Amino acid sequence: MPRVFITGLGLVTSIGNDTATVVRNLRDLRHGFESYLPFQKPEIPVKVTGTIKGFTTDSPDQEDWTFPARYKIKRELLRTMAPHGLFAHCAMLQAVEDAQLADADISNPQTGLYAASGGSPYLTAYHHERLHKLGVMRCSPLGIVASIVGTLNFNLVAGFKIQGSSCGFSSACASSAHAIGFAFDDISLGRQHRMFVVGGEDGNLDAILPFAGMRTLSLQTDPNLASRPFDAGRDGFVGTGGGAVLVLESEEEVARRGVKPYAEVLGWGQASDGYNVAISHPEGSGSAAAMSNALRAARVSPAEVNYVNAHATSTLIGDISEAKALRTVFQESLPRVAVSSTKALTGHGLSLAGAMESAFCALALRDGFIPGCAHLANVAPECQALNLPRATENRQASIVMKNSSGFGGANVALLFKQIG
Repeated sequence: MPRVFITGLGLVTSIGNDTATVVRNLRDLRHGFESYLPFQKPEIPVKVTGTIKGFTTDSPDQEDWTFPARYKIKRELLRTMAPHGLFAHCAMLQAVEDAQLADADISNPQTGLYAASGGSPYLTAYHHERLHKLGVMRCSPLGIVASIVGTLNFNLVAGFKIQGSSCGFSSACASSAHAIGFAFDDISLGRQHRMFVVGGEDGNLDAILPFAGMRTLSLQTDPNLASRPFDAGRDGFVGTGGGAVLVLESEEEVARRGVKPYAEVLGWGQASDGYNVAISHPEGSGSAAAMSNALRAARVSPAEVNYVNAHATSTLIGDISEAKALRTVFQESLPRVAVSSTKALTGHGLSLAGAMESAFCALALRDGFIPGCAHLANVAPECQALNLPRATENRQASIVMKNSSGFGGANVALLFKQIG
């Protein structure tokens, strides 16, 4: 079966809008959290988000948006985008440049695109309000394609003239990790030569605040205390948005184009908890099964994994569930595998998280470091067995695992390998 490699990355995140800035902030454990102005009201208990700098998308009229001058986007494309569509489009432009792709490499039957997002609650609410208050004929004819779940793949497939496989993934916070897994399958089975995998989220009030109703968001007002995965004092996650793009290619295409990949994708696994619509299985059974399935599919032993980029969101139940799953899978190898959650720096990107954090894994493999556990002061008793480095470790990992979990107990584990 053809081997699969990551050859390009694009990032618009709370810790940077290019790979160089992101690497610097990952190494230095510098977070992207700020007090978010729309949350600064007495009736809103949440105050902090992972903000996207350099972009203004708080108007329902795309003509009012601002973004870095380096990106040139035609007006007719911008008019059909959600805020996260803009983030992802800019990340896509980065990834195309980073992978050194020509137009013919992008638009052909052997190049596809898988995307993941939760749609745009903000624009959906705006267009529905116009429909009910002003009537259907006062609604934008582009309102649907700019707002509903699927807006990301609609826009990117049309905007970049993608001719290969395309669809959107919707498994909540596991969505873009699922997209990477199925893109890997498409290439390794010979269906496609190249796949773009994209994750995006608006990261604004309408996208984040509903999670306060689930009691899953941190109520901390200090950005330095708000996201503390595996810490005894954690009280919920910090929301964020942005866009992330990975370019996956077959070994044949890598050789033909003469490019050096970031990392190899070794394989993946998935499993479900079968337990609760919103809460992780208390013993982490689905997460453990996903990790075991990934290791078996990739023919990798637990002892060969050097680092796990955990899903850990800083919630009371989820972090413990994943810690138990890691103990189940790695057993005697557990003390040797470093574990950290970069959500301590970025916040939780929801369906974006899997793609964004897989990109972080690729950068860490390329540059030879393991991100530490930011903001970890007092390890929760249930997580004491994990190897949780407090600072970034400047050492080369050979094989890295990325975990993702979503509503309904959907679990994904991805495996990446250093390029020798």
